[in-house]
Amino acid sequence: MTEEKFEKCIAAVAAGDRDALRELYEEYLNYLYVIIYGVVGNKETAEDVTSECFIRIWETAGRYKPGNGHKRYLATIARNLAIDEIRKRKREELTDEIPEDSAPPDTSDHASPEEQTIEDISMQEALDKLSDKEREVINMKVLSDMTFKEISEILKIPMGTVTWRYREAVKKLRRCGYGGLE
Repeated sequence: MTEEKFEKCIAAVAAGDRDALRELYEEYLNYLYVIIYGVVGNKETAEDVTSECFIRIWETAGRYKPGNGHKRYLATIARNLAIDEIRKRKREELTDEIPEDSAPPDTSDHASPEEQTIEDISMQEALDKLSDKEREVINMKVLSDMTFKEISEILKIPMGTVTWRYREAVKKLRRCGYGGLE
């Protein structure tokens, strides 16, 4: 789907057009499922979160800002919902495992909320140095653990272009102090 067609479709969704949402669903179901599955690693959970993703698109369609790349917009919603699901499940697991009368866990080895906020801001600043296309490839490769071939197929671009964008993005991130990427 082109940017222009997506913008018309999302505007129709924002106006309450269920057929437009169905069109987005048919076009992007697999794209979003692959991203979500890459984060959660479980078929049933990925299916649930993918459904939730389309509900979120319905609810937030009026806030879509044209010009930033619709696939990035959709991938961000999908990734955020998947991460939220993982966090929710971890909280539930911890709640189930910790007896009510136990002491709070020792957090002395973990970053304080202030340190975590600073780290998150610096990572966002580093990601802001990437082009939209580089950021999209990084998100799909690193956060969704997709292969270059999968990314190539989803974005409908040559695999060489995907690997080149990834390498360029990694170089930029390393210059910002993020050297853990391969």
